[in-house]
Amino acid sequence: MARTQKVVLPDGGVTWSVLDRDHAVVGPVEEWLEWLRVACAFSPNTVKAYSRGLALWWHYLEQNGVEWRDPGLTALSGFIGWLTGGDLPTARQHRVKPTTCGPRTVSLRLAALASFYEWSERQCGAVAPRLGRARREPEFQSFLTHLQSRRRDRPAALVPRRRWHTGPTPVFLPVHVQRILDSAATFDPISRSWAGNLRDRLLFEILAETGLRLGEALGVRHEDWIVGRGGTPYIEVVPRGDNPNGARVKNMKGRRVFVSDRLERIYGDFLYEVGDVADRHGLPLRDTDPVLVNTGGGQLLAAMTPSGVYRVVERLQRRVGGAVPSGWTPHWFRHTHATALLLSGVPAHVVMRRLGHAQVQTTLDLYGWVTEEAELRSVAEWRTFAQGWHLPTEQGYTTNLENR
Repeated sequence: MARTQKVVLPDGGVTWSVLDRDHAVVGPVEEWLEWLRVACAFSPNTVKAYSRGLALWWHYLEQNGVEWRDPGLTALSGFIGWLTGGDLPTARQHRVKPTTCGPRTVSLRLAALASFYEWSERQCGAVAPRLGRARREPEFQSFLTHLQSRRRDRPAALVPRRRWHTGPTPVFLPVHVQRILDSAATFDPISRSWAGNLRDRLLFEILAETGLRLGEALGVRHEDWIVGRGGTPYIEVVPRGDNPNGARVKNMKGRRVFVSDRLERIYGDFLYEVGDVADRHGLPLRDTDPVLVNTGGGQLLAAMTPSGVYRVVERLQRRVGGAVPSGWTPHWFRHTHATALLLSGVPAHVVMRRLGHAQVQTTLDLYGWVTEEAELRSVAEWRTFAQGWHLPTEQGYTTNLENR
């Protein structure tokens, strides 16, 4: 079967390729992935996710004897059914079946598929053009183009764009956040010391207070944490491609995120702890070192990896049990942060800049339901709005609705 293969580059970086059932690199897919890696500067995690989608697609084509250049709509619909149900729509049986995918995962697989075919069409010509994300438009369009052509005249892409955010994003309640933080580590005011794993506490404190993506938090170095010294402390989110743990800033766009004095104090306590560990083991501690490092298992003071974070999450999930929603992930803290800001009346454009979204519409698409819900609740007592309404006097009709 087709599968993904992890590849370690000469410079120590990591990427992914797709192998066919004969364990050979799939040429068209490899060229496309190389374009994503080099020309688009996609992160290794994005390349991994996209290569996984194409590996599943290639496996599906191989099992059904379908040519990749012109698979047809039947193959596409069958592939979607295979992802959602786990069964191929043929009489042939296979030992390998993908795990049943939810709507978001299916959307991600289809996004990879659409990107691959769009690139292939541009690169090679007529390659399943309607499987691309959208019809190519001329580089120059007149000012009245939208009036000269009708939407229904444009051939639509048959692989839809991703539409993930069709409902409320998952969020924590404040009590849930506190339970997770306390399950990681707690401060004893008597001994004035932390009990538990302070590194884990700092990790979740950063995610909860800043709304950083996990990759952004893991890429923060000591030189990026600017202490207040009478002012407001902040974290510089710096785009880098050489982080040892593969952490990347999305779209490689940096920003400044201001933090509280409380979070700065927790960082200071952890920095003291890391300095003590480095001193006892004769290890250097530099400004260019990552903030979140291994303080126990694994290579001591090595950068914490995403897989290490998820091991911590699994451990805390077992510890807190039903005291927090099941299935939570580190990204829930980002959703919770944005939700709290919007409910507190922070303007959407400010939340956009804090989260690092490229456009305010992205923020509204993700979290617009928050303010919309609050606004709808505010008009529940509609009579308070109707008290000032005065209607023309008619027989049997009062002039003011408040008298009814």
